[in-house]
Amino acid sequence: MPIRRTASVALAFLLLFLSTSFVFAQDAVWLARATGATAPATPTARDAEIARAVGTRIRAVPGFSQVTATVTGGVVRLEGSVGGEDDRAHAEQIAAQQPGVVRVSNQLQIAGSVSTRLKIALQQVGSKLIGLVARLPLLLVAALIVLFAWWVGRTVSRRIHLSRFSANNPYIDALVARLINWIILLVGLVIALDLMEATAIVGALLGSAGVAGIAIGFAFRDIAENYVAGILLSLRRGFSPGDHILVDKYEGKVVALTSRSTILMTFDGVQVAVPNALVFKSVVSNYSQNPKRRFEFAMLIDVNESIRESQEIAIAAITQTKGVLADPAPSWSVDGYLSGGIQLKFQGWVSQRDSDLGKVRSEALRAVKSAYEKAEIDGPRPVQYSFSAPLPPDIARRIGMAVTPPPDNEPKGGADTSVNRDIDAQVDAQRAAHDDENLI
Repeated sequence: MPIRRTASVALAFLLLFLSTSFVFAQDAVWLARATGATAPATPTARDAEIARAVGTRIRAVPGFSQVTATVTGGVVRLEGSVGGEDDRAHAEQIAAQQPGVVRVSNQLQIAGSVSTRLKIALQQVGSKLIGLVARLPLLLVAALIVLFAWWVGRTVSRRIHLSRFSANNPYIDALVARLINWIILLVGLVIALDLMEATAIVGALLGSAGVAGIAIGFAFRDIAENYVAGILLSLRRGFSPGDHILVDKYEGKVVALTSRSTILMTFDGVQVAVPNALVFKSVVSNYSQNPKRRFEFAMLIDVNESIRESQEIAIAAITQTKGVLADPAPSWSVDGYLSGGIQLKFQGWVSQRDSDLGKVRSEALRAVKSAYEKAEIDGPRPVQYSFSAPLPPDIARRIGMAVTPPPDNEPKGGADTSVNRDIDAQVDAQRAAHDDENLI
């Protein structure tokens, strides 16, 4: 029994000792991990191989000549000095990328003296210059690739109007040609950057261009809106140079459609630049699209005159007026019974290719007035007069007195009803000035 009891106590003490040792060991490991301390160990052949590989990679970087690397149990310890905090992080990243590395203990110090920092900077500059000189043949080949792509792009873009892709629109053809030119040049640039192992620059440039494009789009929203509207107007081709149009409150002849505005020349000789966005959103009246255009005017006759006779005389005079078309024929209507008399409205048609609307209307109005005077058709007489002297001829005719007919003061021969060319020279001059940016 005493022996068994003694053995049991000894076994209990042994178990207690082992458990305590295990706990202390675990605490030591935990403490070492928490503090970053490493347990001393003997470097193996694998550690020596890793140390040589890490040292070779680090010393290949300019400015890292003072860095040393030792490896124990897969843990890399970096010691020495570097030029800055970025270099310190860079060295740690290089060591961590080496296969077989468990952890990196970065003990690098930042060089404190100005001379040391200057030395490291000069080493980096010298290394970059050497690398640039070594890459000069590749740089020359890359430049030749870009120049060749630029030449091919210009050659293809210049022949776009000869292909089946031509839109018969000078601006759209120029836009497509410019787009093809830039695409070919961009392909050549990507090939050149890939040759220089600098394709990451493309991603950075595209990302920067995207951000810059959003910012510029917000800043120049109106300009972009006018540019897009100009492209759409060029595709729709609702008017051509020289057409007489009315946009909103602006009326005149079209000079040019530029990327930002529609240039009009008013009939007063004033050049007006209407924003393309306004033209695209507004109702555009094109008076030149249809060669035939109607004019109208009104005449007042006295209530005692015959409406039918007045109508027949006026229609005959309008029909004989130079520039008035026979088809459609002139027409008329009674527009109202006014306090001063009866108002008759007359309409006629002209061909804008041969005659001017305003001139033909004026000549028709003159012809009707002359015909009414010859037929003794009077206008309204709202005022009654009492005369003690000889009566005027029209009053005398009313009461049956013989009067001398008035002389015919109307000019003989046809009047000028040709197309108005007053501002055509100015329109042609402005079209020539905007020829390089005209979209139509």
